[in-house]
Amino acid sequence: MRLPTTILFLALLHTASLPAAGTPDNPKPAEGDLELPLPGGRVMVFRAVEVPGSAFWGDPRRVVQLGDTAGGMFEGLQRLQVSGSFPSGDHRTFYLGKYEVTLGQYIAVMGLERLKQVSADPRLEKLDRLNEKARRKLLREPITYLPYPEILAFIDAWNAWLFDPDHPERREKLPKVDSVPGFVRLPTEVEWEYAARGGEPARRAGNFDAALPYPQGKLNRYAWHLGNAKHKVRPIGLRKPNPLGLHDMHGNVQEVVDGRFLPEIWQGQPGGIPVRGGSVSTPAQALRSSLRSELDDWSWDGDSRRMVRRASFNTGFRLAIGTNVIVTPQVRTHLAEEYRRYLTELRGSTPVGQTLGNLVAQAGSTLTGVDPIMTRLVHQHPELERDLKAIRHYLDKARSQLDEAQKANARSLMQDAMRNGVNFSIFRARVVQLEGALESARKLLEISTRYQAQVKEVEKRLEEMRAAALAQFDAYVRKVAALGEYETRYLEHARTELAERVSSERERKVMALVLAQAEQYRKTRRSEPERWREAFEQIFDDPTSSSEVKP
Repeated sequence: MRLPTTILFLALLHTASLPAAGTPDNPKPAEGDLELPLPGGRVMVFRAVEVPGSAFWGDPRRVVQLGDTAGGMFEGLQRLQVSGSFPSGDHRTFYLGKYEVTLGQYIAVMGLERLKQVSADPRLEKLDRLNEKARRKLLREPITYLPYPEILAFIDAWNAWLFDPDHPERREKLPKVDSVPGFVRLPTEVEWEYAARGGEPARRAGNFDAALPYPQGKLNRYAWHLGNAKHKVRPIGLRKPNPLGLHDMHGNVQEVVDGRFLPEIWQGQPGGIPVRGGSVSTPAQALRSSLRSELDDWSWDGDSRRMVRRASFNTGFRLAIGTNVIVTPQVRTHLAEEYRRYLTELRGSTPVGQTLGNLVAQAGSTLTGVDPIMTRLVHQHPELERDLKAIRHYLDKARSQLDEAQKANARSLMQDAMRNGVNFSIFRARVVQLEGALESARKLLEISTRYQAQVKEVEKRLEEMRAAALAQFDAYVRKVAALGEYETRYLEHARTELAERVSSERERKVMALVLAQAEQYRKTRRSEPERWREAFEQIFDDPTSSSEVKP
């Protein structure tokens, strides 16, 4: 396959290198990196993302909750099943690009002339005038300004180059299924969000459902956003990786993923192209793993009165490695055998047959649906009445047990939410105190420089206390949202039981907040963190306020 680029430019791309820390395509080498070759001696780096269970059709451990109740209208909570194309031992694996695809990598495959033809990137105008150091830096920046078809053309061209029959060595490192190698593609939205949340390491750590897989207070260490990048895209690998070793999953450039934009990832009206992760134009407080937007690749231009292709300065992409579902006849036979087991053993525990919400409540609802069937059977088969009564007895017992489970779960969630809320209110008070102390210390610093150390110490303590308060409030929001999945009677039961243990006015106020906000969530199915935070301020900052809280 002839690639439209000059030998001289490929030589420059091949010889351009960074200090000992890495190479242009892998500035932060790490154990487990998978490097696939590109033309001109360059590489594309991938990381393995493991999901539990080796079965193809599903495993209850692979059902994950994506979305964010506090996010935008297209980020509603969904229970979905994540999978991987490559089985290995007791898990499956998919591979995701360690970094966003760069200008240099695109040029290596498609050529500089092709890039100039299809891109409106103003950076290209100055490329020939830059000195070598500045040029190397520019070529490490993510490729942007690409129309969607050109992203697909790049993927197609690289796959063709990898699978050139005259060069079998190019595909040696590709993961395989039954000796059949995988191929390069865009990641799906489920793959992308699962990896952005930190995958299995985050699930084991218990923070998979958090807005970010690291503390909000440390965001600058992991992401380029509006606050620290101010609309300027940066080279890959300058920020710390997430728990899976992936860089810039949040911020820098928003990333095109596979498929059409659907309001709820897997259902709704198909639209433009989904993009994930936010960019250098996204405010820090808006960055989250669930963040998803629609890229209108065909957009109406009101001035020219025509549809035009969209390409933007802050939209790029990273790649994934996958396979076909049926790679060989033997695999098809195996999947058919496994499917029979799946229908009877696993399908009921996957999202295919479930709706989002309280699964224990769903079980109770399912049992209730059995009653009319039992009544009909008794009427049609009087001789079975005794046996059917026995079955009904066991169903009633199961219903009672499920009811008790919901009471216990609601009580536990309310207790946890109250603990987070109390901690948040205390930490907020300390933040206010430290802010006052900092103001006083800075006034003293204006008088004498000997107070410099005191100012720094107060600033450090204030930053730590703000981060602690934010962590408690984030946990509080998640617990209240989970509590809102329960019927009002379970909330009231939890309130009655916990009221006996409440020993302080602060706890009584927090309990009132939890109940009001959980009830509001139950009605609207949405968290409102800003409004909930304002309620804390009202209750704890105004000494004349009562513990009565309006939802």
